[in-house]
Amino acid sequence: MTPRPRLVLASASPRRLALLAQLGLRPDAVLPAEIDETPRADEPPRLCAARLARAKAEAVATLAPDALILAADTLVAAGRRILPKAETEAEARACLALLSGRRHRVLTALALRTPEGRTSQRLVTSIVTFARLPPAQLDALIAAGDWRGKAGGYAIQGAAAACIRFLSGSHSAVVGLPLFETAQLLRGQGWTIPG
Repeated sequence: MTPRPRLVLASASPRRLALLAQLGLRPDAVLPAEIDETPRADEPPRLCAARLARAKAEAVATLAPDALILAADTLVAAGRRILPKAETEAEARACLALLSGRRHRVLTALALRTPEGRTSQRLVTSIVTFARLPPAQLDALIAAGDWRGKAGGYAIQGAAAACIRFLSGSHSAVVGLPLFETAQLLRGQGWTIPG
């Protein structure tokens, strides 16, 4: 029986690590991928998310060629417009003002790259609707501070949870790692995952 390869998570996200733990998994290593995550001109959100997840897996594969690399990318899209990962209060405020009272999509792409260089991918799209955010509520979300570095300027597992009036799809995918699809990909590589 061939030994199972090491599992490497290509992400700096503590949320993805915690979600993997829900599957009873602890990666052998966590190696964040250093790639340019800028969407290409006129690139549809679904293609952008898939490209970035694959690029992260490929970048980390150069550091751990003998490992099974799990990478993911989550983005928020309002129509064809991809919202940024908010780095400033102004960006977060602009994102939340745009999403206020509106429906949007959260796309999370997965890429699992084997030591042999084969990559399997999945894309999960969830629909999220925010309640209308009056100025005081918007200010409170900004003050909570959990928007930093988050796609669309919010974290569904944070203060924004109280503002989400509708979710269709995968809650774990909106957080950053769709557990059902992750388990499927890993089972396809011979991993035993409960459930």
